[in-house]
Amino acid sequence: MPVPEPADVEPVPAAVPAGPVRTRETASDGYRRALAAHQEAAPPRRVDLAITEARERQTAALRALSARAFPETDVPDEQLAPIETARAQRRQEAEATRLVALRRARRERAGRTPDSAALGKMA
Repeated sequence: MPVPEPADVEPVPAAVPAGPVRTRETASDGYRRALAAHQEAAPPRRVDLAITEARERQTAALRALSARAFPETDVPDEQLAPIETARAQRRQEAEATRLVALRRARRERAGRTPDSAALGKMA
């Protein structure tokens, strides 16, 4: 099937609005009458006070739990926050464990087990 040449294709005219944009202020009288009739016929919103109060209690309880779980502490800029202190401590412990494992691996590679090293010191 041949591809049409650009000259063969008819341009699609852009949709041109038929006049100014309509808003509520510039709407027709029929629209305004229909809107007023709808607003008169629509039932008023009913707010259940028990649900509103329960929602407020729940929000207050969640905020209290959040404040206990994540306390706001004023920490000077030069001092680490509590979570950063815990992370630094875990890094130090992990590094100490890594060093112990390296020493053990070097001893085993050299053919010395902890028992043979202890025996060598006694002799």
